[in-house]
Formats: sequence, structure tokens, C-alpha cells
Amino acid sequence: MHLMRPIRAAGFCLLAALALSACVPGNVQRTPEETAAAQSANALAQRGQFDQAAQAYLALAAQSPGRADEYRLLAAEAWRQDGHIAQAAPTMAAINRRRLRGDEPFRLDLLQAELALERNDAATALQITLHPSMGAPDAYLTRLLELRARAMAASGDRWGSARTRVGMDTRLTGLDQSQNRQQILDLLTQLGVGPLQRRASAMQPGSRMLPWVNEALSQLGVAVARPQPTLQQPVGTLLPGADANVREGYKVPAHLALLLPANGNYAAASSAIRQGFFAAYLDAARNHAPRPSVRVYDSLGSPDGAVKAYRQAVSDGAQLVVGPLTRTEVAAVFAQSPLPVPLLALNHPDDKQLPAGDVSEFGLLPETEGAQAADHMVERGIHHAYVLTSDDDFAQRAASAFKAEMESHGGDVSGRTILPNGSVTYTDAIASLKIPGAGTPATPVANPATTDDTTITTVPAPVSDTGIFISMRPAQARLLVPQLKIANVTLPIFATSHVYAGVDDTSANGDLDGVEFCDAPWLFDAQSGLPRHDDVANLLPTARGGAARLFAFGMDAWNLVPYLDWLRDHPGSYLPGASGQLTADQFGRVRRVLIWARFQGGLARPLGGSLQMDEVPVTVPPVGDTPAPTTSTSAPASQPVNY
Repeated sequence: MHLMRPIRAAGFCLLAALALSACVPGNVQRTPEETAAAQSANALAQRGQFDQAAQAYLALAAQSPGRADEYRLLAAEAWRQDGHIAQAAPTMAAINRRRLRGDEPFRLDLLQAELALERNDAATALQITLHPSMGAPDAYLTRLLELRARAMAASGDRWGSARTRVGMDTRLTGLDQSQNRQQILDLLTQLGVGPLQRRASAMQPGSRMLPWVNEALSQLGVAVARPQPTLQQPVGTLLPGADANVREGYKVPAHLALLLPANGNYAAASSAIRQGFFAAYLDAARNHAPRPSVRVYDSLGSPDGAVKAYRQAVSDGAQLVVGPLTRTEVAAVFAQSPLPVPLLALNHPDDKQLPAGDVSEFGLLPETEGAQAADHMVERGIHHAYVLTSDDDFAQRAASAFKAEMESHGGDVSGRTILPNGSVTYTDAIASLKIPGAGTPATPVANPATTDDTTITTVPAPVSDTGIFISMRPAQARLLVPQLKIANVTLPIFATSHVYAGVDDTSANGDLDGVEFCDAPWLFDAQSGLPRHDDVANLLPTARGGAARLFAFGMDAWNLVPYLDWLRDHPGSYLPGASGQLTADQFGRVRRVLIWARFQGGLARPLGGSLQMDEVPVTVPPVGDTPAPTTSTSAPASQPVNY
């Protein structure tokens, strides 16, 4: 098992200060000489000279028989703080427990447990840390939990150890939290896929361990269900008696940095995000709310460039950093933990690191759309689905999430096929699925391996509660949907946002009539309080077409800034954003709840109509602040970008 440094919770200097401020037995005060010697020993510890501090405390123990055990305890704690708990063993053995007062017996027990672990005596350490009398004062609870977790792991109880560390999570920050989270995942992944899946299936939705089990399964390569978050209370409630610009949870730093690549493969996506960010930033002036100064840094689109840009931003006085953009960049910045300045990353790391401390993640994940498509179909009474996707990465990720979420509701994927890009005829692929109504039903085929990149046929499900899920770009969908109709397939079709090019084109989109898809509400003016999409698109090219989703993403990158802390500290709170309703999970990941739209007469319109109630005047950034988008052949802003 990967070992990590012990968490130094309840620091030694605090312990020494508490001990030295206490009265001695019988309310007899220390002599001036003793007080001076004790303060000198404490000063040595504060400078990190723990061995010298321990020797000084032992000298005090020899000179002050009435307080000898108190000073021996402080000496042992100094050695422990120095990482030499074994050196403290003889001193600990000389302590008379009955003479200890206040929290001192508890502190001695913690030392005994840590010494037992040092000697590979997990049974003794576990007995001490689980003893009913170990009612931990709050200042020492984190250390007790860590010792208990280490003892459980050493005893072979990985689940118990992980569960104990989960109980520590919210008590930690920075590097301690980051290492503790990694230890949790290390312990859980060692249990293996089967045991984790069995535990997950037996848990209630609100179980504290379920998100961690799902995270471990994801790290083992298993697609897990991602149900929509519960949205309870929007952020920004106007405080009673406050001015119009004082809203609950609103808090901004004085200086903010935005890290985006200025050139290369991601320049087009970066330009749309940057212009969306500043459009929302300038629009915030309507409420006269306080705003930070913003400085933009070029992250170069590379790990080294992102780390350098982050460090430069910190050096320049940034109090919050937004970005970087690509998965490799985010992973590189995360690896610098602990980060000296809070971060809102605009993607999720490719190495699946968990954010820790003041780090948040926000990204446009295809998994989100796949899972919400499954939820939407189940709400419509559809529990069986045929899945047809392109061979793009985004489509495969969406399909895997769709399958996991559908199965979590008791449904299934009745068949799945991948349509290669460049093909124009899908007759054979459609026929191979044996969709009811399109031919003779297939005989049962025992092949549950629905994650293979091959066509899979199973027992056809009843048509009444069956649908089709697709994930592909518009051109491919316009070829597929008419061929499904020709094949006499009349099942309802649901899709990810990739099916919509972001513009009304009745002649091209007429072939998609009836298809429902999830998307960002701002594209349809389906979220109140935001500038109208068409008004902004008439002024800025990056707000048009498929790039509009990245523009909306940039808008929300700014909109999240004042409420990051509030979202993290208030589960169930959400921000009505341009790219969706935004809420934060326990890991600091911002999750989106999308809206649903349908093609009718070649036009894409939100289901249930527009939710826009207030028309907001449009404010756009000056040309000098947001340069016109550059083109990129590898990642054009008008196409899905898997950055």
C-alpha cells in the first residue's frame, strides 16, 4: 500500500502552549525559572528543533517532580513530531498515567497507538483507537481517526480504513486532504470491482460512502451511474434589508487570473470561452456588484505552460485562478498541490485526480449528457434503449454513461452499434440491431458484453417502453434518422447536444424532426437573468453556432466565481447558469443540469417553451479585451471539442 506522511493535526506547538498555560496540581504556580525554561523549550519546538525541545522538557521533568509526567509527555510529543516516535518509547514508559490531567491521558493514548503502529502491532493500535473511553476532544479527533484508519488498514480491513478516512475528509485542507483522498481511493480500488459493485448496489442514494465507491469504480475503468443532482435553493438570494447588489453568498477576490491558451489547437475554443467570460463579467455591472480586476495569461495549451502561467499569476497577486483549459494542463497544475491560491479549473484532469482544498472543477463532459439522456427517457417511461453512436471519443463516453445510468434505473441497453465516420449507408447496422418493427425479432443471444466496440444484439424489448439514444454530429444524424424511418423504425429518438449545430436551418434539420436532445439553456433563452442569445450572437461570432456552447461555458466560468465557496458549503444550492443549472458535489466538481429541446419543422425549440422572463440589456467586451477567434483545423469552435 502506498504510504503517506502522517497528518500532523493538532500541532505540537499548540499542545505545548495549552500545557504551559495550565495551572499545576493544587493551583501551585510555576516559578519564574521553570516558566522561562518551559518557554525556551517551546520556542525550540516552534523553530522545528524537536530533539532539543525534547531534551529541554526532560531536564524540566528532572527539576520539577510534581510536573515530571507532564513534561515527559511533551518530550515524547516532540519526538513524535520529529518523526521519531520509537525514540520516545522509554520516556512514555516512565509516565505515570494517574498523574496526568485534562486531555493528557488521551494524548498519551494517541502516542501509544502510534508507537504500536511503528512496531507493526496493529492489534494493539486498533484496540486503543477503538476503545469506548477514547472520547476524543475535537482538537485531536482528526489524529485519532487517522491512527484508527492506519490500524484498520494494517489489520487488513481496507473498507473500514477507507470509511474512517472519509469521516476525516471535511476536517482536512490542502495537502493533507489531497493525500487522504488518494489514500481512500487506493484502499477502495484494492477491494476490486466486484466487491465495490456489490456494496454500491446495497447503498441508499444518500450514503456517505457511495460517491467514494463510484469514484473508485471509475478509476478502475467502470462506468457508473451519475444521477442528476438535487437542486434545492438558487444562489444569490437578496438579503433582507440589503442593497440590490448585496446577495447571499456573493464573494469575489480583489484580483483574478484567467488562464487560457492563446494559440495552437485550442485557440478557437479558448477565444469563445474568453469572450463569454468577459461578456458575463461586463454584464455583472448591471447590478453594481463588486468585481475583481482580471488579468489573462497564456497557458500555451501545454502542462508546462499551464504550471508556469499559474505560478506567474500567483506571483502577480492573483487571489483566484480560473483555468487552465485542457485535461493535461489541469492535471499538471493539480500535481503542484498544495496550491497557494484557489483554482477553478475549466476541465477535469486526465489522470482522474480528485480536487482538494480550494480547488474546483468545471467542464463540458459528454458523460453528463449521456446520463441525463437516460434519466430523461426513464421519466418518459422508457426503460429499454438501442444505442447508435459515432466512433468519436465524446460519443463513446456519452454512451457508456448512458448505459450505466439506464441500468441504475432497472432498464437496459437492448442493442448497441457504432457507426464509423465517413459512412453514408447504415442499412446493415440498423438491421443488425433487430429493432422491433424493423424486421423479424432476433432469437435470444447470450452476450452481455455491451461495452465492446462491436454490434451487440440481445432479446428485443417491448416497443411501448423502448427508445433510441444517439450521440453524433449533425451531418451523421441527418443521414441516420431518415434511414431509421425507411427501415420502419418508429421509436422515439433522444440525443446529446452534439446533434444540434446551434443554428436554425430548416432545410437541413428537417430530417431530424422529432429528435429530442439536451443542451445549454442559453442557446434557447431558456434561463432568466441572462443577456439574450441572439442579441449577443449578432455582435460576436463566437456566440454563434456550435461555438455558442463554449461561449456559454465561458459566461458560467465568470458567473461561478462569486459563488464557488457558497456552492461548496451548501449542498443542494445551485447557480442558474448559461450552460445549465450548476451545483457542486462534495469533491468540488461543478455539475450541470441541462434542458431538453426538440426539432419541429426543422427548428430546435426547448420543451415547455422559454423560461426567459426578463430581457437583459446586452453588454459585450471591447474589441481590445477579447480578440476575434482564430481558426483551428484540429479543434474548430463549431464542432464538439474534447479538450
